[in-house]
Amino acid sequence: MKEYVCIDIGGTAIKAGVLDENARIIEQLNIPTEAMQGGSYVLARVKKIIERYIVLRKITGICISTTGMVDAAQGSIIYANENMPGYMGINLKKEIERTFGILCEVENDVNCAGLAEYWNGAAQKSQSALCMTIGTGIGGCAIVNGRLLRGISYSACEVGYMNINGNRFENQASTTALVKKVAERKKDKISEWNGKRILESAEKNDKICIEAINEMAEILGLGIANICYVLNPEIVVLGGGIMQRESILTDGIRKSVKNNLLPAISSHMRLELAHYHNAAGMTGAWYCFRKAHEF
Repeated sequence: MKEYVCIDIGGTAIKAGVLDENARIIEQLNIPTEAMQGGSYVLARVKKIIERYIVLRKITGICISTTGMVDAAQGSIIYANENMPGYMGINLKKEIERTFGILCEVENDVNCAGLAEYWNGAAQKSQSALCMTIGTGIGGCAIVNGRLLRGISYSACEVGYMNINGNRFENQASTTALVKKVAERKKDKISEWNGKRILESAEKNDKICIEAINEMAEILGLGIANICYVLNPEIVVLGGGIMQRESILTDGIRKSVKNNLLPAISSHMRLELAHYHNAAGMTGAWYCFRKAHEF
């Protein structure tokens, strides 16, 4: 049985594990990224994780899902924001293969999550899918006939940067934006709130939380509708921590999408929650390696 080290590098946490040739998770761990320490520091943490696994197991490949814009052909980070200084320009594929002598593939984290959904999740067997993650920011990927829409500079579907109502989409409709809005309206510290608490409070009829969620859902629906006018997807899959269960937010998004999209398009499109959650990045990274090496 072949085994693969799969690593999902996020802005907050690094999720890692060993998956077998059928994508079953054999072992996994979760450690803080400590992104503000910089790209070189994060790379060193990733190498230590790999070392831990290859000492104990015979590893066939290393599969990496990562935040940032990724040149998947080269395995390098072509853009990363200030949350992880010095990460842009690092060639993860070259660094990993040179250090360990094991084949490595690297892909953007949202692309990985989308491919996991296409391979064996909510978007399975679809001809065209828009997959989005709602979290610290808003990420997106488009999959058409089983292939990622990458764009000329590997930057297709960077939907969080879209301009909606004079501001970035993710600045208005991410979980980060929701938490900030609720904390400000309640005159609390941002650290006192998170998406889970806001949803739970809304379910207990907290008016401020309900209002903020409805505003978020309206903007998310508008953004999704705008993307659907371009892509005309068969399915839209929503992932991210705040989307892990049906809630007032999900209902509001569905309503907003319907209100902002012509029936000729909305009647042929369905909106679903992601099947994969914490393991989405690792599973998608494994799938990218599988596609690259045809097994």
